[in-house]
Parts: sequence; C-alpha cells; structure tokens
Amino acid sequence: MSQTDRYDVIIAGAGLAGATFALAAAQGGLRVVLVDPQPFDAQLAPSFDGRSTAIAFSTFRMLDALGVGAALRPHACRMDRILVTDGRRPGAASRPQSSAFLRFDADEIGDRTDGEPLGYMVENRRIRFALSAAVTAAGIEVRAPASVAGVEAGAAMSRVTLADGSVIEAPLTVGAEGRASPVRKAAGIETVGWGYGQSGVVATVSLGRDHGNVAHEYFLPSGPFAILPLTEQRASLVWTESTRRGEALRAASDEAFQSHLMRRFGDFLEDVTVVGPRFVYPLSLQLAEQLTAPRTALIGDAAHAVHPVAGQGLNMGLKDAAALAEVLVEALRLGEDIGSETVLDRYARWRRFDNAALAAGFDGFVRLFSNDIAPVRLARNLGIAAVNRIAPLRRAFMHEAGGATGDLPRLLRGEAV
Repeated sequence: MSQTDRYDVIIAGAGLAGATFALAAAQGGLRVVLVDPQPFDAQLAPSFDGRSTAIAFSTFRMLDALGVGAALRPHACRMDRILVTDGRRPGAASRPQSSAFLRFDADEIGDRTDGEPLGYMVENRRIRFALSAAVTAAGIEVRAPASVAGVEAGAAMSRVTLADGSVIEAPLTVGAEGRASPVRKAAGIETVGWGYGQSGVVATVSLGRDHGNVAHEYFLPSGPFAILPLTEQRASLVWTESTRRGEALRAASDEAFQSHLMRRFGDFLEDVTVVGPRFVYPLSLQLAEQLTAPRTALIGDAAHAVHPVAGQGLNMGLKDAAALAEVLVEALRLGEDIGSETVLDRYARWRRFDNAALAAGFDGFVRLFSNDIAPVRLARNLGIAAVNRIAPLRRAFMHEAGGATGDLPRLLRGEAV
C-alpha cells in the first residue's frame, strides 16, 4: 500500500445514498472508494434499522438498472392506492361521503407507467442488504469502520485524512454522510433550516386483516399519520407527535407504547401488534446553501433533510446520486477534470431547484395541515375535494410523487449511465 492511495471519487458515507451513488459511478467506469464509520457488515444485520422507506416507481427503475432491483422485489410491497384524509380522527377514509378525501389509484396512470404501482414500501434493512451485496459484487473498495478526520481541497486533488492517519486522494470527494456531514462542514457550506417542535414516531405492526396494498395518510391536528403497507401482512406506521409526547413514547415500555397506539388509533387499526423496534426522532428541515464547493459535492441528507410527510427524502437523495453520476461519467468520457468547478456546476444547476422546491412544498404542506384552525381546515378541505374531482390534476400529482416528471437522469428512466 502506498502512502497515499488515489481514486477518481472518494465517497464519505456508505448508507443508502452513498452506496447507490458508488454503484452508479462504478457502472460508468469511475474508480471509487466508500468510507464509513460503521463496520460494513453492520449493513447486513437484520436489526441495523427498523425503519421502512417508500420508493417511487422511477427510483425502482434506477435500482433495476444498477442490478439491485431483483434482490429487492420479493421484499417490496406495491402501493397501488393511496387514500388521503383530513380529519380529527383516522378512519374518515372509510367514509367516502367525506369531502376532505383524496384517492390516488395507480390504474389511472397505468398507460404511462407500464402498470407500475404508485411506489413500493421496502424495509431499510432489505435495501441496505441488497446495496451492500451489490457493492461487494462490483468489487468496490470499502474502508469501514473508518471516519473522515479532515478534507483539504487542493488545486487538482481533494485530500482526505482518515482517523487512523491514512490519506487518500481523488479529484472529487462526495459527502453522503447525512445531516451532520463532516465533508459539508470541511467545505464551509452552511445550512438553513428549522425544527417543527414535533417528533416522528415510527413502528412496524402486524395487521389483523389484509391491507390490500393500500397506503393511508391522515392529516390530524397534531400532524400527519400514515399507515404504509409492507409484505407479510404488516404495515409501517409513521405519525407525528409533539416533542414532549414523542420523548414520553421513546421512554415508554412496550406495553405502554401498544396501549397508547390503540388509544389513539385503535378504532381504525383494529387488531395490531407492534413488531420490532420503534423509533422516535425530532423533525426538522435542513438545506445546504450550496450543493458543491471546490472538489466537493453533496448528495442525500447531507444536501437536504426534509419532513417525512410525503416519504420523498430517500427518493430525492437517490435522484441526486443518479444526476451526479451521470454528470461525472459524461465528463470522464469527454476527458474533463471531473472535480472541476465547471463539471460540478452542471450537477448543482440540475438538482438545486428541484430540491429547494420540494423542500419548500413539504414544509408548506406540514404547516397547512398540522393545525385545527377552522378557516384553514375549510380551505384545505375545499382544495382536497377539488383535486379529487379534477382527474388531470390528480394524475399530475401521481406522476410527481412517482418521480417521473422533470429532467430525469438516465438511471431514473431505467437506462444505464
């Protein structure tokens, strides 16, 4: 081993966004290295993460194009319908006469999606396992456990010092290590954002009846509550509580947690049992002021961390990964310096507006629906009813949620980079 190993791209963070980007970049001929403070085999542990993620149908095309889709399909639950309700208690979706009711059906846009569902629900552990296996099969080098101690952007190279004192270099370093990204901080990129005074509560439950591949989203005064279908007659529950209630639930015994769940939602959920770990985490919005800096690019939560109201956080991050990989591979084929300001600016221009617009939209959505003010409730109920009656508008919402609008990277069209 030489004193300084060189690569085309150094990727800090081997999580979902980082590993996906590594596969895409390697597919295009770039020599990459993943650096992560977690032991890499922890990605394969079934208890590593108890959360689940909604994957848009366009994002699943990308996973197929990277050779990961086949391993995920047995564990991916189709979402063929999404029922959205505004009310004081869940259950209004079972009363079609409610005007504050919105129905999205995959069949409505089936002619343009080749019969794809609106999305797929997949447990994070399944995604991590499939990505880790694909990274290993592709022969991508992984340095883990290893943490980034310092990053220096030189004229021609980015020089990364690891905690063990070893040094690696590449024309570009990519920060994919989440909200607290050391690469972003080393590049001097500031963030803007705010907390919501709310916590997200996440649990997986076993259902007493078949969910029929239907996802339910309720907008209650305390915040959104989602019931998202999983395989094996299970569902992922994601709901919003005040920070105080959220902390109480974090500390509650399993029995107390189950009791609270049934008190809040029992009329609708009927016979449910919590399985696996539960998570309670503070909700906030955080946007990086820039996506790039000298010899540096950000993807995923390092670039933008949003409210989980629409389940689009991972889809935004994987779209970053697809766009950056495409820009870098094209630059490589043209003989350009892949870490140059000219090349990185193409990526920033491609993703900046989409990320900011989605983050602002989710923020506005949360503020509009997380209250019980009568005039506001009336206005949003009228809006929901209008969207439900205007089929082209409803279809446009579904295409947007499926990630199939705008200037799509090749991977999200199902094509190789």
